[in-house]
Amino acid sequence: MKTLVRPAVTLFVLLSVITGLLYPLLVTGLAKAVFPRQAAGSLVRDAQGQVIGSSLIGQNFSDPKYFWGRPSATSPMPYNAANSGGSNQGPLNPALIDAVKGRIEALKAADPNNAAPIPVDLVTASASGLDPHISVAAALYQSGRVARVRGLSEDAMRKLIADHTEGKLLGVIGEPRVNVLELNLALDGAPAR
Repeated sequence: MKTLVRPAVTLFVLLSVITGLLYPLLVTGLAKAVFPRQAAGSLVRDAQGQVIGSSLIGQNFSDPKYFWGRPSATSPMPYNAANSGGSNQGPLNPALIDAVKGRIEALKAADPNNAAPIPVDLVTASASGLDPHISVAAALYQSGRVARVRGLSEDAMRKLIADHTEGKLLGVIGEPRVNVLELNLALDGAPAR
């Protein structure tokens, strides 16, 4: 029995040190050397250097002068990074249908003269509930409201959206998208018309 236990314990300790200590330290060190900003959480700082968010996690914007991101299914608060996950409600679930209707009503109440179709990403949460991006269509849908509230021209708003549109990953994966936090930060720095 001793001849079986000793090699098993030795192998367990050796693999624990390699996979639980050495490998994570190596990968973390490489990440910090090659991708320092991303390894630190892709933090976004304001003009004073204060951390105000991450470009990888959505933020809760509800003021009409800002672009709004996708709804978040995380709880107890929106965009709770400690509780990432979707609502797991299917398309026929009455709770999801009611939530989407409520979100549509809120969007129409915030911009009653907007007759454009509401993009689906403004009324449904992403799988993680933390998506920091909206589609270009969702940004353009909101541009009239934000322009009016801020006293900017719609042309200036469309240019700002275009300037902050990220293309497809590697030119082929996904769709063009807009990071809501970065767009709103740029908006705060935009001059009035």
